[in-house]
Amino acid sequence: MWQFLYGDWSVANILVLMVAAILIGVNKTGVPGLGMIPVLLLADTFEPRESTGLQLLMLGMADIMAVAYYRRQGNWRIVLRLLPWALAGIGLGVLALQFFPDRAMKPVLAWTILIMVAFSYVAKYIKKMDKLPSHWGFSAFFGMFAGLTTHIANAAGPVMAIYLLSMKLDKKTYIGCAAWYFLILNWIKIPIFVCEGRITAKSMMADLSMIPFLIIGAALGILLLNRLPQKKFEQIVQGLAALGALKLLFW
Repeated sequence: MWQFLYGDWSVANILVLMVAAILIGVNKTGVPGLGMIPVLLLADTFEPRESTGLQLLMLGMADIMAVAYYRRQGNWRIVLRLLPWALAGIGLGVLALQFFPDRAMKPVLAWTILIMVAFSYVAKYIKKMDKLPSHWGFSAFFGMFAGLTTHIANAAGPVMAIYLLSMKLDKKTYIGCAAWYFLILNWIKIPIFVCEGRITAKSMMADLSMIPFLIIGAALGILLLNRLPQKKFEQIVQGLAALGALKLLFW
């Protein structure tokens, strides 16, 4: 059974996968931005293309769990405003990886996210910025950039964190919007990753065995979200978005 599911992977490989699954579950249902930690764990343990494929399948399954719990909390006006631009961003990501290695793209993505984090801190003190999030160009930029980062490195979490925080959503509406948005994007990406060779039969079997750990993480995330005050939630999301960008910059 072990070889059927994991082939020649070591016990350490499987333990990393389990920890990543729990963290992905927590990220999807309670602590947005935490998802950058499993990105790092998987990338340090598996070959780069394999690590992104392993992560995407777990993200897709965790998205289903998040939507199942928060399906009534999302704001479809926000989600639908972003989706066309996000799909265009995924298309750009497919093209970008044909000409540039993902490592060459990451510093650019990281600096852009850091600038956006700084913007999110400054914007709340400038009254003229209040109307900016409702402008179509604002949604176009964030939607396209999220699509690009999610395809290249499964790293759209920090981008969406800044965008959704700018909407001044309460924490459960925030999670609901993110759940629907990433459910759609990640399941669109899965066949693309299969065609690119980043998802294989082996990675599918390994990820399916992680479902119990994804469920544990999702339950922990719901528990944490219910206990977090709104202001603390926003501070944690902003902080993790900045750390996620730094991870892209230096990893």
